[in-house]
Amino acid sequence: EPATRADLARVHPPAFLDRFKALSDAGGGELGEQTPFGPGGFEIAALSAGLAKAALLGVLEGRHANAYALSRPPGHHCLPEWPNGFCLLANIAIAVEAALAAGLARRIAVVDWDVHHGNGTEAIFYERAEVLTISLHQERNYPEDTGHLADRGRGAGLGANLNIPLPPGAGHHAYLAAIERIVVPALEAFRPDAIVVACGFDAALIDPLSRMMATAATFRRMTAMLMEAARGLCGGRLVLVHEGGYSEMYVPFCGHGVIAELAGSRIDAPDPLAETYMRRQPGERLRALHDVMIGEMAALLLAPPA
Repeated sequence: EPATRADLARVHPPAFLDRFKALSDAGGGELGEQTPFGPGGFEIAALSAGLAKAALLGVLEGRHANAYALSRPPGHHCLPEWPNGFCLLANIAIAVEAALAAGLARRIAVVDWDVHHGNGTEAIFYERAEVLTISLHQERNYPEDTGHLADRGRGAGLGANLNIPLPPGAGHHAYLAAIERIVVPALEAFRPDAIVVACGFDAALIDPLSRMMATAATFRRMTAMLMEAARGLCGGRLVLVHEGGYSEMYVPFCGHGVIAELAGSRIDAPDPLAETYMRRQPGERLRALHDVMIGEMAALLLAPPA
């Protein structure tokens, strides 16, 4: 079911929702940056947000062990009054606010591994202590002016926002190291009631909108690592919400690996280029540099903010 007006209004001001609906009814247009939509765009976006909400509430209510919301359009860039980066409504934020309002959770963590910074999710919860936001992204990709290491939150939310800006060329080793050395310790310190992942596949090495080196195996292994963390912290309550990914050939292999891991499925759809892509990963010297960078970020992000 689509997200209700009350669901949307916890994140987006009524005036914005009214403008969006009116333009949608008039045949479509664009309200922000790089977010065109056609007739019915409002209803489609509300349905996408509703799917994220249903997935999170279903897991929190115990109806599902975990969930993957195959949402379109995506949502992690959308600010309360300004759609951008293909995102018309803030799907994950809408779902999180619905869960908090229903009393199903008191603390929720959002881990965003889309290659682009989750600027919308960050902005919405930047002054909130009950939502931990973590973004792993290619530094200065999109948006170019957000996602900085020093942006830690404000007011009550100081310390509850973590950015992990990785350099172009970071691959399998760097992503797993960042999860192990920064993301999991941050989750352990926060102790959420559920973990939500903004699951973009655009850090893959053949994605046209990034310059990273992740593979289908990277995304599957990151999923396994967060499943293990969720089992120890919040009864396994883990929800993945689909975000970016622009290689029509490769996204299906990434998505299958993640969903198979979540479901414990034996059905295999092996990546036909897995060996080739692993041979193209950064060499020992570059991996060593990535290790140093991740260590420096861990020291900063896991310490109390100044």
